[in-house]
Amino acid sequence: MQADLYVKNGLVVTEETAFHGGVVITDGKIVELVAGDTAVAAQEVIDVKGKAILPGIVDDHVHFNEPGREHWEGYQAGSMAAAAGGVTTFMEMPLNATPPSIDREKLIHKRTAVKDQSVVDYAHWGGLVDNNLDELEGLHEEGVIAFKGFMSESGVDFKRINDDVLYGGLVKSRELGNVVGVHAESEYVTRFLAAQIQATGRIDRSAWSESRPPAAELEADKRAIYWAGVTGGNLHIVHTTIAAGIHAAAQAKQEGVNVTVETCPHYLFFDNDDFVRIGPAAKCAPPLRAREEVENLWECVLAGMVDTIASDHSPCPTADKVKGNDDIWQAWGGITGVQAMLPALLTEGVHKRGLSLSLLVRLMSANPARIFGLYPQKGSLLPGSDADITIVDLDKTWTLAAEDLFSRHKHSAYVGYTFQGQVVRTIVRGTTVYEDGQIKVKPGFGNLLQRIR
Repeated sequence: MQADLYVKNGLVVTEETAFHGGVVITDGKIVELVAGDTAVAAQEVIDVKGKAILPGIVDDHVHFNEPGREHWEGYQAGSMAAAAGGVTTFMEMPLNATPPSIDREKLIHKRTAVKDQSVVDYAHWGGLVDNNLDELEGLHEEGVIAFKGFMSESGVDFKRINDDVLYGGLVKSRELGNVVGVHAESEYVTRFLAAQIQATGRIDRSAWSESRPPAAELEADKRAIYWAGVTGGNLHIVHTTIAAGIHAAAQAKQEGVNVTVETCPHYLFFDNDDFVRIGPAAKCAPPLRAREEVENLWECVLAGMVDTIASDHSPCPTADKVKGNDDIWQAWGGITGVQAMLPALLTEGVHKRGLSLSLLVRLMSANPARIFGLYPQKGSLLPGSDADITIVDLDKTWTLAAEDLFSRHKHSAYVGYTFQGQVVRTIVRGTTVYEDGQIKVKPGFGNLLQRIR
C-alpha cells in the first residue's frame, strides 16, 4: 500500500532515542518510523538531508488575546508565529481577551470568534477566578485542558484567587480529572514592595525586578503545593523562574503530591542584566532573574526536574511597550516569544549545555501533551498519532530580525540575537503549514482540540 507522505533521511528524535531514518504518514497519521534509508512507496517524499525530525512542539502557554483584544495579536498572526517556531499545537490562556473564558458561554464565544483563524491545532484553558468554582464542570465538559488562576493580580480583568478558591479549584481538579495551573507570586508581598519602591520615585528597570523577588515566588509555590497535597488535586505551576521552586515541587512529588512545573525560554536565555539593557520588550512577570539563578534553573532542566517548557507568549501593541522606556511601571509585562522558543532552547540548551534532543522533546512535546490530556494524539511520533512534525536544521546559524516576526507587532526581546538551530518546516497532520519563511496553508486549517478524558 502506498503511503501519503514519507519524510526521510533525517535524525528522528523521540523522547527515548534518536536515530537516522524517517516517518511514514497516511491520512494525517503516523504509520511507522523506519530506520536507515529504507525505501517506502509514497505519493510525496520529503528528503530532509540529515536534518532533525522532531515531534511537533506543543506550547501549553500562549496569549493570543482573541476575542476583544485581537489587535494585540489574534489567532491568525499568533498561530503563524507558532508555526514558524515549530509549534504544531498551542494551548491558549483564558485571560488577556474580552471576555475571559471563565464559563461555558464565554468559552463558546471565544471558539466561535477564532474557529477560522488558526493555521495550527489549538486547545483552550479555562479560567479560575474568585467566583466561578461552579463553572468549572461546564468548562471541563467543553474540553478545556486546564484551569488558570492568578495568585497575584493579573493586570487585566481577570480576578486573582485567594486560598479558598485555590483549595476549591484543586478539589474540582481531582474530581474532574483536570488540572489547575497557577501564576505563583505572593500578591501581598509584591504589592507591598511595589508601593514602597514607587514611593521613592523610582521608575528604573531594576525597580520592577526588585518589586517581585524570588522569595515572593517561592512562598506562593510552596503554598500552592501544600494545598495540592491536602486536596489531592492536580497542580501545574506556570513560568517558574527559580531553582528553589523546582526543588520544592520535586520534594512534593516524592511525597505523592500531584504537581508539575513549567519554565520558559526567556528565563533560560536572558538574565536581569539583559532586561536592564533591552528594556520594556523584556519586561515580564515573574521578572527575569540574576545570572546565577538562570544557571541554577538550567541545572534543574538538565537534571530532568522540569516538566514542561512553554513560551508564555504575551504580545502587545508596540506603543504599550515603548511607553515604559522612561518609566518601567508603564510598560506591558509580557514577552513576544513563541517564534523564538525552540531556537532559543537549541542554542542555549542543546549546543551550549549539552541538553539532549530526547529530553528537549519530552519537555516541549510529550510532557505538555500528557499533562494536558492530548497524548498520544499530540506530542508523539507513535503510530496512530497525528503526523505533527518539526524539521530543524541544527547547525544553521542565523539572526532574528524584526521583519522575520509573524506576530502582529514587530517587537521581541529576542530580536537581534543570533541562534544556532532553525526551524525549516512545520507539518501538521501530514500537511506542511510552514516552510522556509512562508506559511503554506490558509487560516482555519488548524483544528480545535479537547482534553481526552
